Amino acid sequence: GASIQIVLTTLLGGLFGQWNGWTLSSSLLFGLAISVASTVVLLRTLEDSKLLFTSHGRLAVGWLIMEDLIMVVTLVLLPPIALMFGYDQVVLEPASFLHKHVFLLLCLTLFKITTFVLAMVVFGRRLIPLFLTRIEKHASNELFRLAVLTIALATAFIAANLFDVSFALGAFFAGMMLSESTLSHRAAEEILPLRDAFSVLFFVSMGMLLHPYTLIAHPMTLLWITLLIMVGKSFFAFVIVLAFRYPFKAACLIALSLAQI
Repeated sequence: GASIQIVLTTLLGGLFGQWNGWTLSSSLLFGLAISVASTVVLLRTLEDSKLLFTSHGRLAVGWLIMEDLIMVVTLVLLPPIALMFGYDQVVLEPASFLHKHVFLLLCLTLFKITTFVLAMVVFGRRLIPLFLTRIEKHASNELFRLAVLTIALATAFIAANLFDVSFALGAFFAGMMLSESTLSHRAAEEILPLRDAFSVLFFVSMGMLLHPYTLIAHPMTLLWITLLIMVGKSFFAFVIVLAFRYPFKAACLIALSLAQI
């Protein structure tokens, strides 16, 4: 369902971009940008509404996690895809050879992603829970908290520097491996304050990217974009959920959950 919704919203955003006279690549990239919703926003909203652990809430979270996974892989593949559209200013290494063989670059990128995922599943799934258990038996609360942070940041750093995978994907898999441990609930409690702090910093940084003059210079364009997000994308999700024979209430919750980016 998430995959179908991303494709349909991307095409809708692409049509909007073509209507505004944008290039095809810019239009599709715009459609891709509005096709995914913010997991952070949804989680906080579901928590406040006491819906997080309901069956419909789990469905909504699963939908957004799928979107996150698809988008992370897309971001990794975006530079070689940009070369296909003729954006020669994209810097990739080794540039002299791979610029001429974009297909090989795509294959190399996919190979790195697959290698990282397999390494995390085979080794991380066993070593990370074992490491946490040893720390918990022989160390203080402070060291346990530090171990959780070290695992998360180290995994993300290794993913970015050794496998050329995004920092976000590395952190995501670190969380998945931490959840395999019997101490996952304690680990979640230890880093909960940090999660809230980083969420605040994230939204502050997003606000700093917006120039207020944009709202004055392009009011109608922004209005149409808002309608695309809140109505168009949500409508696709609503129809898809109903097509999978889920209840009307579940379709409404998913549609409302996706009415943001």
